[in-house]
Amino acid sequence: MELKDLLLTPIYLIIIYAIAFQLRPTFTNKYTKKYFIPALTLKIVGALSLGIIYQFYYGGGDTFNYFNSSKIATQAFYDNPGVGIKILLSNGEYDPSTIQYTSRMYWYESPTEFIIIKIGAFFGILGFNTYSVIALFFASVSFIGIWALYTTFLKIYPSLHKQLAVPCFFLPSVFFWGSGFMKDSITIGALGLLFYGFYMSFIEKKKLFSSITLTLLAAYLILSVKVYILLSFLPPALFWVFLENNNRIKNKLIRNIAKPIFIVFGLIVAYIGATTLTAGDERYDIEKIGERTKINSEYLSEYVTSGSAYNIGTFDGSLGSMLTVAPQAIIVALYRPFLWEVRNPIMLLSALEASMFIFLTLRLIFRTGFWKTVQLISSKPILTFCILFSLVFAFGVGTNSGNFGTLVRYKIPLMPFYLAALYMMQAHLKRPKKLRRLAVTA
Repeated sequence: MELKDLLLTPIYLIIIYAIAFQLRPTFTNKYTKKYFIPALTLKIVGALSLGIIYQFYYGGGDTFNYFNSSKIATQAFYDNPGVGIKILLSNGEYDPSTIQYTSRMYWYESPTEFIIIKIGAFFGILGFNTYSVIALFFASVSFIGIWALYTTFLKIYPSLHKQLAVPCFFLPSVFFWGSGFMKDSITIGALGLLFYGFYMSFIEKKKLFSSITLTLLAAYLILSVKVYILLSFLPPALFWVFLENNNRIKNKLIRNIAKPIFIVFGLIVAYIGATTLTAGDERYDIEKIGERTKINSEYLSEYVTSGSAYNIGTFDGSLGSMLTVAPQAIIVALYRPFLWEVRNPIMLLSALEASMFIFLTLRLIFRTGFWKTVQLISSKPILTFCILFSLVFAFGVGTNSGNFGTLVRYKIPLMPFYLAALYMMQAHLKRPKKLRRLAVTA
């Protein structure tokens, strides 16, 4: 960070807060109004803190690699707007008119990183190529998505505005790792918008044109940056739709007959969607995903130097062997690191959150019983979606990460959904009649 960060950041903060206060009446009600500005503030604090920690604690890192490359693209625009626009619209291909700039970009030929560079360059044009200002824009994008996620949950459980604010806004790992100049800010923001658009399009079936457009745009953004988030979201989301439609069948006999048909059809559609999305991409090709998972996990665990590696058992890359380590992978992603595994301040933050997840999960099971908890989850489509998405995602990141340092970043998309599901289940047990009236589709 430079002197201009100190000079420009307060100006852009004033602009962002002015816009936020102007928009707050449109996107809040008397219950949610009090969370709007604090939630935005946490995003901003997380974005700026991430930059400071990477600069002074780690001595550099991905966020500054993105910034250094985006500066080149922004400078190209300043030198020649036509060349700058060419770079922003390019996809890593060779172009003689842009080579003097793109040859200096470390990730120019890496599509999932280059899209973050292009987004950063666009914000850099608006923010005079200033790191902290670009980080503020990333925080704003993330906030928009997280607010959409919160709004969607409240459409289903309007009385839980206080409880659901915690998983959406106040999880430290989410607002720290998911706010700065990183992939995670874009993907968690897009995930929130995808969840909102999907709900409006296929569950409420309202504002169809704008909702479907938002769903497609958000899905495309996730596909471009971290396709595995979309792969984890798609099957549970389709299953959610089929459960909702199945529950609307009034005849019990027909409903029971239709349910397995919906499930099988949903699995087929999900598989076709997943194979289509990953076709030709060796990193995520369904046929090679086990092999790539094994290689990635071994690489990350072998090269970690901070003592934060974990071991979920031996697997050879085949689907069968991956399934054998699935329970350990899910436990790692949801409930570890344990407090005694902490090796640095960042791990402590993650360990405290994991301890909270363990406490809330065990308290729920001990109070209601394991099978009653499963029955509650299966009886409410939104709970089924949240838990399935969390488990599928936890399995994916748990087998891929290999160490807690990367895991803490990889797992943030599942954290709001899992914790929200726990709060929803607790509320059902405390006041089921009231929730039954309010949560029509729950």
